[in-house]
Amino acid sequence: MTTTNKDTKVVTGEIRLSYAHIFAPYAHEAGQDEKYSTAILIPKSDKTTLKKIKAAVEAAKEAGKAKFGGKIPANLKTPLRDGDEERPDQEEYAGHYFLNASSKTKPGVVDKQLNPIMDSEELYSGCYARVSINFYAFNTAGNKGIACGLNNVQKLRDGDYLGGRSRAEDDFDALDDDGEDDDFLG
Repeated sequence: MTTTNKDTKVVTGEIRLSYAHIFAPYAHEAGQDEKYSTAILIPKSDKTTLKKIKAAVEAAKEAGKAKFGGKIPANLKTPLRDGDEERPDQEEYAGHYFLNASSKTKPGVVDKQLNPIMDSEELYSGCYARVSINFYAFNTAGNKGIACGLNNVQKLRDGDYLGGRSRAEDDFDALDDDGEDDDFLG
């Protein structure tokens, strides 16, 4: 059976972005290739998206058999991880599965009406979106597994910033300009 991109591609339901590097590529460590990337937080209640991801990972395993010497290794690394188990110290991961998606090419980014989003401030760690991702096999330096490629992002709604950042509009009250020069030193 031939595996196609259709078999390994998933468009998620509503997810939350974390560690979002969507508008500029980023390398986690010096010397690594810079990539566009994000962690994708998938609610454990979203059975439809999880089922699609599991099917796409299985299709990627089948498509990658040649990279694995003709058979799927028993200890193959897979991208979907449990936030409750692996990130118990990060409350935004509670009740979620997560995976990391990346790409060397910039993903397309649109809003709910499919208008392109050009302002990098509009898409951030903490906002809610849908993503188009694809799964593929890798065999690099003895590491074998299934990776997740980032295709496109559709922002659905705002959410609290992750990592402690806040909006200026939320930090300050508007002040009246009374026209006086408050020179308290003079």
